Amino acid sequence: MIHHIELNVSNLKLTRKFYDSLLPLLGYHQFQDWSEGFSYRKDKEYIVFVQTPPEYLEAGYHRKAAGLNHIAFHAPSSLEVDAITAKMRQSGISILYQDRHPYAGGAETYAVFMEDPDRLKIEVAVWGSGD
Repeated sequence: MIHHIELNVSNLKLTRKFYDSLLPLLGYHQFQDWSEGFSYRKDKEYIVFVQTPPEYLEAGYHRKAAGLNHIAFHAPSSLEVDAITAKMRQSGISILYQDRHPYAGGAETYAVFMEDPDRLKIEVAVWGSGD
């Protein structure tokens, strides 16, 4: 079991807007909040978001470089994936792989893919039958 994941972000305000829209839909609740970061928790696991210091912003992030490629969350059903897709679209979030949605992860995966403000790919999926 993972205890927590900490992500450095380039723009805390934009990151918070994105994850405030997404994480409550997945059963997470706000856990910590301070001037340079915030976190969301579900059960014993939590995700921390921290503003990157200015001197480290220039390098930027790219999921194809060494490091984290994406984060995948479980959804309880295909209906939940559909509801999350609709909510994120309403929030102005672009859905990736539109031409293959919701099977962009393959025939056995019912999922939505999107990018957070730093272009970290986020997947919300049901594996198997989709229900």
